[in-house]
Amino acid sequence: MPESSLIPIFPLLLLPLPGELVPLHIFEPRYKQLLEDAETKDISFGILLNHQSNQQKLGGLMKLESVIKRYPDGESDIVVRCVDMFQMEKLHRRYKTKLYPAGDIINLGIDTHAMPSIELNELFLVFQEKRNINRHFTTFTLYQVATELNLDLFDRYKLISLPILKKNAFLITQLKFQLQVISHEEKSRDVFHLN
Repeated sequence: MPESSLIPIFPLLLLPLPGELVPLHIFEPRYKQLLEDAETKDISFGILLNHQSNQQKLGGLMKLESVIKRYPDGESDIVVRCVDMFQMEKLHRRYKTKLYPAGDIINLGIDTHAMPSIELNELFLVFQEKRNINRHFTTFTLYQVATELNLDLFDRYKLISLPILKKNAFLITQLKFQLQVISHEEKSRDVFHLN
């Protein structure tokens, strides 16, 4: 059985995907303290999806990427990166002697470099072309594809819960739907131009 570890927790109404960069505005004293610890001690912390649908208690294990702006009152704009996913066993009001909460978690050991299937990769290239996205990578990870699709909270939750082969099938379905939407948008635009 995997070992649990105690980490700082930041409950939010979001579920980051592996590799995703997340901007945060830090203003509460407890999270100012967490930011200070992340900067000075290079600690990881968890963003726990704070929603009743999170039956599995999933969250993203985060690392501080950069502090974008510091305000005179101590507030900050930061960017954090999701480096893994976790399942929380127990939430604690405080992390040791700190102000911020903590949780006993099990790292899920997500392969952040998992590659998409050939079909998913090809569909994603078409999607990028249709959306006029010019910043093509030579290769994409499964989670880069998912992040670019702007999945809602429930689809992100479902994606993380699926085994790897089903993740590909799920994203293929999502991409096909979004390509249909793009096609309908293009047809509507043409109709408006004709009138």
